[in-house]
Amino acid sequence: MGGLREVAAPFVVPGPSGVAVRTRLKDLAAGDEKVLCLVGDLLGSLASRDLKTRCSAGLEHDSEQWAERKRVLTGRSSSRWAGSITKATHDQWALARRGQLAHLQNLQAGIETITHRLSRPVGEKGTKRAPGGYRSRREWHAKSRRLRLLEDRLEAVRADREAGIVRVVRGGKRLLNTRHHLQEAQLTEEQWRARWQAGRRFLAADGESGKRFGNETIRVTDDGEVSLKLPEPLAHLANAPHGRYVLTAKVSFAHRGEQWRDRVAANRAVAYRIHEDPVRGRWYLTASWTIAPVQTVPLATARASGMVGVDTNADHLAAWRLDSHGNPTGHPKRFDYDLSGPAAHRDAQVRHALIRLLHWAARHGLAIAIEDLDFTAETTREKHGRNKKFRNLISGMPVSKLRARLVSMAAELGIPLVAVDPAYTSRWGAQHWQKPLTTTTRKTTRHDAAAVAIGRRALGHPIRRRTAPPPHDRSDRAGHRTVQAEPVAPGREGNRPRIPGPRTRSVGAGRGANAVDQNAQHRSGRSAEHGFWQQDSLPLSL
Repeated sequence: MGGLREVAAPFVVPGPSGVAVRTRLKDLAAGDEKVLCLVGDLLGSLASRDLKTRCSAGLEHDSEQWAERKRVLTGRSSSRWAGSITKATHDQWALARRGQLAHLQNLQAGIETITHRLSRPVGEKGTKRAPGGYRSRREWHAKSRRLRLLEDRLEAVRADREAGIVRVVRGGKRLLNTRHHLQEAQLTEEQWRARWQAGRRFLAADGESGKRFGNETIRVTDDGEVSLKLPEPLAHLANAPHGRYVLTAKVSFAHRGEQWRDRVAANRAVAYRIHEDPVRGRWYLTASWTIAPVQTVPLATARASGMVGVDTNADHLAAWRLDSHGNPTGHPKRFDYDLSGPAAHRDAQVRHALIRLLHWAARHGLAIAIEDLDFTAETTREKHGRNKKFRNLISGMPVSKLRARLVSMAAELGIPLVAVDPAYTSRWGAQHWQKPLTTTTRKTTRHDAAAVAIGRRALGHPIRRRTAPPPHDRSDRAGHRTVQAEPVAPGREGNRPRIPGPRTRSVGAGRGANAVDQNAQHRSGRSAEHGFWQQDSLPLSL
């Protein structure tokens, strides 16, 4: 159809390239916490200065300037701490550039939407493919002012991007703005200051293969002893040889502990990060390392036994099992999760729902099909207007977290993931599958039907179904098939192409040319039924 956008082909999602595990630093002595704060504050101030230097260089930065930055930091800390700081600075600047580009594209999309709606008459209704005009002159006037505001913002952001200027806040912009709204945030100045200092500390070190236990800066032995190399200004605080400080706490990793132990025993690189949670008053240690890419199976292999189609929603996952021919089998499944409460609760809810889904797919030996969702441009008020409820619904969907969790957990269980284009899956699923799959004992929801559509697209089958042909007695009673050509399709009324070769039904000589000519068919009311004739008038003498 001419108005539909092109649907991307499904693909097998590659596995994760790294892992990260976290544990708590329990039973820290008061002196340990003091040393961690001093080291983190010192390195944090150096990281802030280095970030300022990097941002000032802009697009003119090169490898020589990077080496110069590292030399300056080495004299104030150590070579390994300097390498970790400069690498973190580079990653933070690159992340800010990507965020700047996303903000620029978002502004452009908003300007295009407002410009289009301002060009339409006031009160004009929109269609499924294009929005209409604004509801009132008051709203039209307000949006015209907002258009000028967005254009000014776009010009400023574009100028910054061309000049290589980015604005980064170490510790977070949100926490920085909270300083001016302590009463609304229910925080005291001391509580905010503790969070601000904790967010700006720097206690992270990259690993190095071949070095003892995989990291010379922050070292964790295989029996759980944690020590760190003190910077030169704080070398007098060392309680171990070679300017090191050993913490009293012993650590162990409950998740992937055997993998971590094997790496440190073989002196393979492991990166560590130590950070404080000032709300709970706890310290945590995060270990991360790269892994070999998981070998993905071919798409044909993932489709061999069927597929589990999964529709992602704000409060649940709707799943349905399909065979290799795209037919739904069994009953739909629903995996609920509650995204209210703190972040730890939300994360646990997502993991619990995903592990139930993965175990169900593993029992049947099937791959999982999921939409390749991206809602970065779907939550703007220019796109959805006053529909705040729908905007909040989209914003509340844990798309990125669910995707990362699912990829990692599926790779551990050896379950292939197939990503499909999300275009029209909900609409076509409800149109073609919701009613046929509804029975007296099963009520099929719109989300269940969307799961079927997602699974069929992953299997390479069309989502839209062919309806039964019209009855033979009255071809006009049941209407046309859903796949019949639209009235605007060229050649719709033409003859069918003659396909040479054996046919299931023979066609008489000369019949094929008249297949479209309704007057040549023997049907009631057509001139071909009895030839040309004319009704004689009744004689008046009767």
